[in-house]
Amino acid sequence: MRVAVLTVALITLCSCATSADTPATSYAVTTHWPVAGEGRWDLLDVDPAAHRLYLSRSDRVQVLDTTTGKLVGEVPGTDGVHGIAVVSSLGRGFATDGRSDRVTEFDLRTLAVLRTIPVSGHSPDAVLFDPHSRHLYAFNARSNNASVIDPIAGKEVATLAFVGNPELAASDGAGHVFVNLESSGAVVDIDSNTSRIAHTWTLDGCDGPTGLGLDVRHARLFSACANGVMAVTDARDGHAIARVPIGEGPDGLAFDAARGDVLVPNGRSGTLTLIHEDAPDHYVVRQTIPTRAGARTIALDPMSHRAYLPTAQFGPKPAGDADARPPMIPGSFEVVVVGVGH
Repeated sequence: MRVAVLTVALITLCSCATSADTPATSYAVTTHWPVAGEGRWDLLDVDPAAHRLYLSRSDRVQVLDTTTGKLVGEVPGTDGVHGIAVVSSLGRGFATDGRSDRVTEFDLRTLAVLRTIPVSGHSPDAVLFDPHSRHLYAFNARSNNASVIDPIAGKEVATLAFVGNPELAASDGAGHVFVNLESSGAVVDIDSNTSRIAHTWTLDGCDGPTGLGLDVRHARLFSACANGVMAVTDARDGHAIARVPIGEGPDGLAFDAARGDVLVPNGRSGTLTLIHEDAPDHYVVRQTIPTRAGARTIALDPMSHRAYLPTAQFGPKPAGDADARPPMIPGSFEVVVVGVGH
């Protein structure tokens, strides 16, 4: 019964007329920043006040000036880096070292490595700072759990086990941390006061959720799903609100609270889906913006409303090895910048 209701809702969302509160401006690719150096990438984070963009690059974090797009420095020694969390209130940044089962802490001003924090889980991936508990959450992809870290003490203080591998996360700043479970098609509500799981909600009609965003004001969770939809969920009780069409191959999601826009990067489609929140229960696809193939992760600057999507070009897969990854073409790594135009 629920599937039928969601199908009707999806048709309605796609065919509705433009609402009166539609933004007068639209998004477009404004520039491409070439970034030197070898190495694949994963997640990224932005520091709006300092005008810096932090990119994961295999064994280091590269830092760009967002006013010029130029490389200003690197954080070395982040073995198998996946996620980055900028914590301006502490003057620190944290990067997950997926191959070393640890988190690297670095100084935001100097980029100097301050210490490494071991975690008991395996392959830490996404990382999130929860301002309510003032704890850091490192989500361990290969052990299906999360490490809760006290960033002042520099040590793991708790772990949380999941039924499925955790992906990206979001905090409401009021005692709840949410994380998508990719392999089980669910979203978890964590009580950050107790570091315990409060709820696990199945995302019907959503396969492989990765990117996650949160509208704190209206208590709406946005999950980017591998089967071409974005799932909208009530963050208070987990009931399904809507399913909105997106492209193929998302691995991130950003919500612009000031504009009411959800941005989903589709790496396989080479597009960015822009969805507008007309109301807490009504969502409309406003634009499908061509980006680049492989641009699957995203960071949003809420001050400038610019989005950053890293990607590169790849050659053909090696012959005779179906599981081999295609080689990255040297010198092709870049950041696609999407901004608001008129």
